[in-house]
Amino acid sequence: MARAIVAATALLALVFGGNTVSAAGAASAQETSAAKSVNEFGIDLYERLALECSDNVFFSPFSIETALAMTYAGARGETAGEMAAVLHLDAESERVHPAFAELIGRINKQAVSGSCKLATANALWGQKGHGFLKSFLQLVSENYGAGMEFVDFGRSEEARAKINDWTAKKTQDRIKDLIPAGAINADTRLVLTNAVYFKGLWVAPFKKRDTRQARFKLMGGQSVVVPTMCQGEDFRYGDRPGYQAIEMPYKGCDIAMLVLLPTDPAGLPGLEKALTLDEVDKCVAGLATRTVALQLPKAHMLQRFSLAKTLGAMGMPNAFADADFSGMDGAKDLFISEVLHKAFVNVDEEGTEAAAATSVMMALGEAPMEEIKQFIADHPFIFLIRERQSGAILFMGRVMNPELADE
Repeated sequence: MARAIVAATALLALVFGGNTVSAAGAASAQETSAAKSVNEFGIDLYERLALECSDNVFFSPFSIETALAMTYAGARGETAGEMAAVLHLDAESERVHPAFAELIGRINKQAVSGSCKLATANALWGQKGHGFLKSFLQLVSENYGAGMEFVDFGRSEEARAKINDWTAKKTQDRIKDLIPAGAINADTRLVLTNAVYFKGLWVAPFKKRDTRQARFKLMGGQSVVVPTMCQGEDFRYGDRPGYQAIEMPYKGCDIAMLVLLPTDPAGLPGLEKALTLDEVDKCVAGLATRTVALQLPKAHMLQRFSLAKTLGAMGMPNAFADADFSGMDGAKDLFISEVLHKAFVNVDEEGTEAAAATSVMMALGEAPMEEIKQFIADHPFIFLIRERQSGAILFMGRVMNPELADE
């Protein structure tokens, strides 16, 4: 009987706000390589999720890619080839896993002050008595910091509670019940988990007194009235064909939120179609510091994704059926039964508050003698939270309706 692997990821992004520093210096070639894999996979997955879901989308490319890269460490043959293609890994390179080790190290060095908290953690949960290969355990331990904890999946609720407790602890209790009842059972042999937690303060925080109720235009032509944050400040800003871009940095780290706002209120589908890693790179390279009148709605999201069918459709079906994960235990009876992902983000005055409008008029008297750009996010937009030196996309998503919140 084939035995199941469950790959699970979790994340939390709580963004709060003020001076940007480079905590880890310039990115190495290995870190940049791993980040490129994360980003290419993330944009591919965003395209799929955006089609599957008509509402808000929020997930962590970094978290999902990391959990699957650990799983890839045990893949062989056609299974490994499919996974490498979907994850944009160089299947011929011996540096794939060491590159992730360097990128994970960079991420965990970002929290250099009390203004920024960023940490990622990995863990393996294996069935007691199952003969995992020492070479596999050593590889994931050395490169992903993932130790193996043995559990009894025959007592599935007890094992599930243990994994969920670990996830909750690593995400400051923001991600609970990552693995739902019934997702693991007596046939489960291994669960691979990744958790990411981020909490940062804006370099240019928003004032609560400037937040006001404003209309947000929905894709169907209706609108909702939502709390909207406002300010006039200097930001790295750019005009691109069909959209505006603004980069909002966090204090005490080299992480920033990049917001992509279609010029046309109904232009999100066109922007999503044009969204590629090359376009993101060109956008970031073209940003320049400008005075911006900014309006951004407050938002709160908690989302769960079951990704097995999506990943299979992206080009790695064998991992979920006729799989070869003999690199894990020397046999060919393991397959991935599910990939679970849950994500939370809160954007408000105390956190990732990308606020806009009323400050503009208040700031006009003190603004430099130059054109003040308007960035009024009153219709659907895309946002990415990036580590700027490597370019790694830690989190990304879209806001279709700021009123929609939890799963």
